[in-house]
Amino acid sequence: MNVQIVGTETKHQGWSKFHVVTAKFPDGETLRREVEDHGSAVAVLPYDPGRRTAILIRQFRAPIFFATREEQLLEAVAGIIEPGEEPADCARRETMEEAGLRLDALEYVATAWSMPGISTERMSLFLAQYQAEDRVAAGGGVDADEKIAVVELPLAELGAMVDTGRFNDMKGLALIQTLRLRRPDLFA
Repeated sequence: MNVQIVGTETKHQGWSKFHVVTAKFPDGETLRREVEDHGSAVAVLPYDPGRRTAILIRQFRAPIFFATREEQLLEAVAGIIEPGEEPADCARRETMEEAGLRLDALEYVATAWSMPGISTERMSLFLAQYQAEDRVAAGGGVDADEKIAVVELPLAELGAMVDTGRFNDMKGLALIQTLRLRRPDLFA
């Protein structure tokens, strides 16, 4: 195909940009779509293989509250990649900021489109081993409005939450399932 963008209208520009994009197909047909653009991101699931635990965070998410009135989401550590920053460096920075956890080696999983029907976000996913002594700060985020709570859960409990449909963060779900495939012994 030889699709061309023939028009872009920026409707909002803040933390995120919202555009209406007009694309033209080779047959002359045009299509208008809304596009949310805030850059690329990372997500990481830190896990302690010795204690068979994982670190996640719980925080308020306005879109989820708007849709369901749920006040907090249990999710994998995640954040936006700053200009010029490498995904692995962002994963380490976000894990320190949100969870107070120092990470060394990261295990790359994939880079995938988060919501390809509406967003330009591509998310790099990582697994990372940690030990109790790597918890060097309180976490909670760097901005006062983040209101992040750090949660350490047994991997067996996370597996049960996934199996019963009680874990509903897509990035975390992908990381938990990847860890289960690579290290099923940790979920016993």
